[in-house]
Amino acid sequence: MSLTLYAHPFSSYCQKVLVALYENATSFHWRMLGPEDPGAAGELATLWPFKRFPVLVDGGRTVVESSIIIEHLGLHHPGPVRLIPEDAHAALEVRMMDRFFDTYIMTPQQKIVFDSLRDPADRDKAGVQDARAMLDVAYGWLDDRIAGRQWAGGGSFSLADCAAAPALFYADWSHPISAEFAQVRAYRTRLLNRPSFARAVDEARPYRSLFPLGAPDRD
Repeated sequence: MSLTLYAHPFSSYCQKVLVALYENATSFHWRMLGPEDPGAAGELATLWPFKRFPVLVDGGRTVVESSIIIEHLGLHHPGPVRLIPEDAHAALEVRMMDRFFDTYIMTPQQKIVFDSLRDPADRDKAGVQDARAMLDVAYGWLDDRIAGRQWAGGGSFSLADCAAAPALFYADWSHPISAEFAQVRAYRTRLLNRPSFARAVDEARPYRSLFPLGAPDRD
């Protein structure tokens, strides 16, 4: 059965799923959530009333939430790159790291970005300060955690790295990763050099003007 993905290339959570798809050269039909495909947004709202994306349609099944989509792909459309380890203990580490990147990197990063979109009178200065503080704690924890590791879950590229790639990519734009976190900076570079994520980054380049804080002239 064919796969249909409702997504936008500049979205971090969409990039997370795109990396998984590209890792295994999984064929899918892209429904672009933008003016390029005017009917896609209405279809998305029918499939998932929260209107959050990405959303994957596999035959008659609608699959939501990026981590679950990647797990679904591994179960129903496996490829040569196994993104969830077969060993249960290794899989637990990968899933924990996946949740770490979504919760402690992506969430505070998005807090900073979304706050910048508010009217200045409605901005949450304290909340943004808290988000920046959380990112610094997260960078420090991660710097220790990945010492000696090539990838977030250990030696193999996994779901955790699919989550880490866009999370660290945008977080460094919003709250730069300082030089003291050398392991994190090196890991971010490895992710950018991974062909699957490099492809996702390139596909998103035309939309960099959408970044409300101003996309830096790098990466």
